[in-house]
Amino acid sequence: MQFKNISIYSLTLILTLSSCSGKKEEEKTVYENTKFTKNNENSVHLTEKQIQSVGITTTSIQNRNMEKLIRLNGKAEIAPSHISLVSSIMGGHIKSINIINGSHFNKGQVLAVVEDPQFIQLQQDYLVTKAQLEAARLNFNRQKDLNTSKASSDKTMQTAQADYATLDATLKGLEEKLRIIGINARGLHTGNIRSKINIYAPFTGFVSKILVNNGQYINPADTLFELINPAGLLLELKVFENDVNNVKAGQEIVVYNNQNPDVKYNARIVSVVPSIENGGSATAVAKLSSVNSEFVKGMYVNAEVNINSRYTQGLPNEAVISFENKNYVFEDLGKSNYKMIPVVTGISDDQFTEIVKADALMDKKIVQKGAYSLLMMLKNKAE
Repeated sequence: MQFKNISIYSLTLILTLSSCSGKKEEEKTVYENTKFTKNNENSVHLTEKQIQSVGITTTSIQNRNMEKLIRLNGKAEIAPSHISLVSSIMGGHIKSINIINGSHFNKGQVLAVVEDPQFIQLQQDYLVTKAQLEAARLNFNRQKDLNTSKASSDKTMQTAQADYATLDATLKGLEEKLRIIGINARGLHTGNIRSKINIYAPFTGFVSKILVNNGQYINPADTLFELINPAGLLLELKVFENDVNNVKAGQEIVVYNNQNPDVKYNARIVSVVPSIENGGSATAVAKLSSVNSEFVKGMYVNAEVNINSRYTQGLPNEAVISFENKNYVFEDLGKSNYKMIPVVTGISDDQFTEIVKADALMDKKIVQKGAYSLLMMLKNKAE
């Protein structure tokens, strides 16, 4: 009798605890998970309330024509041939600077004005030499006529000819010097001699650096500005070692920046550096299909390359989850039970991921929406 009383008391206690436990189960949040035995450590059971909250949907293995999508990242750079250092041909004082760092300019625009008395002297020398040349030309023609009638010696004629040739060479040299400092010698006369010269933009682009100030004296060897020609923008992209053989010069790609990832632009691979760096990647150089102000030197960029189109089997990207460098899917076992299954993935695109040896998942219901939530529940259970 004593044994029976103990048994009845024990049974009553168990039922009471079970009832209390049931009430607590209803009070749990939808993301909380019941405890499982070790034999069921890759499975999750959801209550009806949890299923509704997570919004579980299922899918199945699908046949699709897919392309391998390689994602690259890197930086925008400018080819050295498109970075120009601007200086003045002749020294002088900076009279004015008409640009600021980062500003856009057009070809032929005046970037700065330089002033110096030597500019006046150069124009004066040109005009004096021009007048002397005219006098030398007249003298040479006169001596040539006199020599024909033997009224003048050959030596006198030859001296006149040499004087004319010397002055002609001197004038052409002065004309070229004036040209390279921006003064049109053919339109020069005593009424328009000036003490200032303009520094013109050699192309259309952007100002990278300004290295002088107003009033500063500059020498011909001094750099005034660093200018960038955006036509020389290159994208230096990192290619992981296992993808190097799939990325080749001539391939069309799409690129975008982190500030506006939804807007993509066309570009083309122009070269791949045949060298693997310490980080296990090579460098592919790409060029935009057209000049684009959205990309500037030093900006981080992303790119996508589609290769190896083939007909294969896969699942929506949402159904495939990664955990500790491995990929998994969840199978719907029915009765609110879900089991995590390891899978090997292949190529992927914006919507689907290839599943290698997908026959093992044929005719199975695979969780699509809610797969990540199931992983979190399973992880919390393990902890």
